[in-house]
Amino acid sequence: QVQLVESGGGLARPGGSLRLSCRYSGSFFHIYHAGWYRQAPGKPRELVASIANGGETTYADFVQGRFIITRDNREKTLDLQMNNLKPEDTAVYYCNARLETPGYWGQGTQVTVNS
Repeated sequence: QVQLVESGGGLARPGGSLRLSCRYSGSFFHIYHAGWYRQAPGKPRELVASIANGGETTYADFVQGRFIITRDNREKTLDLQMNNLKPEDTAVYYCNARLETPGYWGQGTQVTVNS
């Protein structure tokens, strides 16, 4: 049974940083395509960043140059370093691991950016 548990959300000021972490429970994490998504109130869930099982990364335009996604296949973790946070980054952030859509989802962690 695959489980994903996110941690690291919270409150940050504009320009600040937060680091999200997702711990994967189960086997074969290294073959999964993994990613971080977010959902703000009243908006659909959207992709923030993804990392393939080979390590290739993709980023949404709105976080390009500010966020970094990494994975540790040995520790079975997926991290998202978020820098230069903006109020519009406020959302619930979810991690996802999949071999095919939709894959597995964590419960989400709240990120709030305001002064």
